[in-house]
Amino acid sequence: MAKVLTQAEAKSMGLPGRKSLEIVSGEKGSQAVTLRLVEIPPVKPGDAPRGRHFHQGFEECIFVMSGEGCTEADSGSYPLKAGDTILIPSGEKHATRNTGTEPLVLLCFFPVNNIAQRTQEHKA
Repeated sequence: MAKVLTQAEAKSMGLPGRKSLEIVSGEKGSQAVTLRLVEIPPVKPGDAPRGRHFHQGFEECIFVMSGEGCTEADSGSYPLKAGDTILIPSGEKHATRNTGTEPLVLLCFFPVNNIAQRTQEHKA
């Protein structure tokens, strides 16, 4: 049965350096998808860069809804702007940072219904 999931019902993830709302996941009835709406604020003087993280056994697909940023990954640095999509392979350490003056807003898709079990955060 189809199901409408609203942003108001999303679970706040409390992740460092960003606002992350989990809209779709196994907790919401998904069999094989997680969808997060992420907002990364502009960098302020004195802000420490957030560490990279990686996902073991699945990819991450990030669509940039608005703003400007850069994904720093093991394979290089990738500038991003609204309308761009980046695909991060399984196991590749990465962090997406805001390089603009407005919030960087992302939709992050994962082909599993629970990413927490196989995601590891690293310090900067």
